[in-house]
Amino acid sequence: MTYGLIAGNGKFPFLVIEGARRAGEHLAVVAIKEETDPAIDQVADDVIWVGLGQLGRMISHFKSRNVSRAMMAGQVKHIQLFSGSLPDLRMVKMLWNLPRRNTDALIGGVADEMAKEGIELIDSTYFNRDLLASEGTMTRRKPTGDESDNILYGLQIASELGRLDLGQTVVVRAKACVAIEAMEGTDATIRRAGELARGKLTVVKVAKPGQDMRFDVPVVGTPTIETMVEAGATCLSVTPGKTLMFDRAEMLALADRHKISVVGSRMET
Repeated sequence: MTYGLIAGNGKFPFLVIEGARRAGEHLAVVAIKEETDPAIDQVADDVIWVGLGQLGRMISHFKSRNVSRAMMAGQVKHIQLFSGSLPDLRMVKMLWNLPRRNTDALIGGVADEMAKEGIELIDSTYFNRDLLASEGTMTRRKPTGDESDNILYGLQIASELGRLDLGQTVVVRAKACVAIEAMEGTDATIRRAGELARGKLTVVKVAKPGQDMRFDVPVVGTPTIETMVEAGATCLSVTPGKTLMFDRAEMLALADRHKISVVGSRMET
């Protein structure tokens, strides 16, 4: 079977390609001109480049490769659709029929269009389950009492943000919300928090309630820890089983060097 991959930005598409290769599976890759790292041409055997709004061409390519199961990996900033990207007729029709144009609605619309052509969008971690965060403390240092209180508070706020599809990250200090994520991304949110209240910051990044693992799966990595160090953040909480950890060993080693606690925490029900 040939699987399809819609490759966004960042490292995740490359990890999917590696995972598929380890599993002995072939990938037909659709790279997004506005997002995908050009280096993907060197690591994937079958790549076509399309503009962000070229939904019809994307689907046609998958059908030409007899793809019946596809996945999305890597962020695609949906704001690009409203900043000069020219959509094709199929994308225009999809956008016209959407009740709203947030991340879930837009990507869900793409999934529906693919399904009409017999292409199922599957879990983006299908070939990379080993990258998902585990539950409990993953570093040498456990969260302090104050950090644990911040996590509990942050989980409540971040879960509500996720429900509204506004962002995945909250930065907390002394059980007060310092910064919340919108379209700018996790690292920019942490930096902004550091500018507002440097030191003793707890970063809480959550999967959305009922997280659809086909797209927009939360991601952390060594850049997250580096940004936390710059901002004076001391603790990171992520959703176990639903957060991708890139370069996990290196990330946790860096956190240990800076005495940052990394923990997999669930919202209590």
